[in-house]
Amino acid sequence: MRAFSLTFLILTFLSTLFLQRGEAEHASSPPRGWNSYDSYSWIISEEEFLQNAQLVSQRLKNHGYEYVVVDFLWYRRKVEGANTNSLGFDVIDEWGRMVPDPVRWPSTRNGKGFAEVAKKVHSMGLKFGIHVMRGISTQAFNANTPILDVTTGKAYEESGRTWRAKDVGIKERACAWMKNGFMSVNTKSGAGLAFLRSLYQQYADWGVDFVKHDCVFGEDFDLDEITYVSKVLTELNHTILYSLSPGTSATPSMAKDVSALVNMYRITGDDWDNWKDVAAHFDVSRDFAAANMIGARGLRGKSWPDLDMLPLGWLSNAGSNEGPHRKGNLTLDEQRSQVTLWAMAKSPFMFGGDMRQLDESTLSLITNPTLLEINSFSSNNKEFPYISSTKKGRIRNSQSRISNIGSSSTPGLTSCNDVDARGWSISDLGQVCWNEKSRNGLKEPFCLYKRKPIPTSDKVHLLEREKSDCLGASPNRKLTSKESKRGPFSPCGFHANQMWELTHNGT
Repeated sequence: MRAFSLTFLILTFLSTLFLQRGEAEHASSPPRGWNSYDSYSWIISEEEFLQNAQLVSQRLKNHGYEYVVVDFLWYRRKVEGANTNSLGFDVIDEWGRMVPDPVRWPSTRNGKGFAEVAKKVHSMGLKFGIHVMRGISTQAFNANTPILDVTTGKAYEESGRTWRAKDVGIKERACAWMKNGFMSVNTKSGAGLAFLRSLYQQYADWGVDFVKHDCVFGEDFDLDEITYVSKVLTELNHTILYSLSPGTSATPSMAKDVSALVNMYRITGDDWDNWKDVAAHFDVSRDFAAANMIGARGLRGKSWPDLDMLPLGWLSNAGSNEGPHRKGNLTLDEQRSQVTLWAMAKSPFMFGGDMRQLDESTLSLITNPTLLEINSFSSNNKEFPYISSTKKGRIRNSQSRISNIGSSSTPGLTSCNDVDARGWSISDLGQVCWNEKSRNGLKEPFCLYKRKPIPTSDKVHLLEREKSDCLGASPNRKLTSKESKRGPFSPCGFHANQMWELTHNGT
């Protein structure tokens, strides 16, 4: 725990120093781009990727989309018997590192890696990203390849011997969803750290601008590897945006451990084009927003909870050996709901449909200026508490009295003489209810649902002033600068003493 705390402090210092030098803040708003997975699964070729990248540059770049990302298994040969969990079909170099399949990616031959592809992407005014897996591959482990020491350019040596893949790979910690593919490395050994460093140095040498690091978060949580990779990224001469995926079983508590180390991190499993997947994101978005994780401090800038790619337009299927080959299944209203949620939750916008078959309806949706402005510039994004009544449509006048209801359930009342200032009560169900009749004919109570009960020690005593239309108070905390800038809660709320809360006796 002490070692992790020290690493965290070092990263904090480096991040602060980076910004003090006047360099641009990394991921200052939720990143946008295109990812190949939803439409091509793992089989995309260099020609197909560059065609999509060119169209992103022409049609989406002006709307803030800047990353084009090759998703998983770019190193797997597309031959008979190969699939998403096959073993023995990957292309690795002499140091056990993954390199692109030269048949699908012809410009990568002769040790060039993705350098030529990245160069072409950069010439389009875009940034180039790749998907990578945890630790070391099973294929490299079985081959027992030597480990590169990037400081010497030779095999890593320690304690008088050369270290190899089997010395650092941990077979018992294989990736849960790709057990034949990858396993963790021992981050307690110098050789394990040297292997990880050699990977990310190679990505930087290729010109990679975005890394989607898989099988280290959520149910496969590996804080040690995330922490070390983040440290390496701060030391490279080439800036790389750091993303974690997937987020199955991810929690706000888990996110707080990594948010300062990365720039975006998945908080859900894979999202596909069915309403069940989309609907599951609402509660997840609520919980991470309530935990104040949106736009928290991240690696060299900020970090963002990621709701996954947008599977719209022309797609493939998960793990398919062909694609794209079908139209998305969401109705237009469901698509609008999904994109609106992504905007309000300030999730990264990573479009997954085939750009070569992008229809005007999908284009207008993912470039909607209002949604993109909300995604980039909105603040204090939280779920509004529900208001219910058995008499629908008859609470409008009283409901209008409730302004800016937050976690403290603050009513926007402006005078002790106002009839609506009386009659509030707190129920055993965690609701704040108004039970009195009103001049507008409301006969039955309506309630504000609260996430947490009001603590008895957190009362603000409201007093009526003789010569004022406002309620005076003596709260312990003052308005923050952000709250002051955003505007008052009520017509007289510009004073710092206008922070109100309901007490247990209903006042």
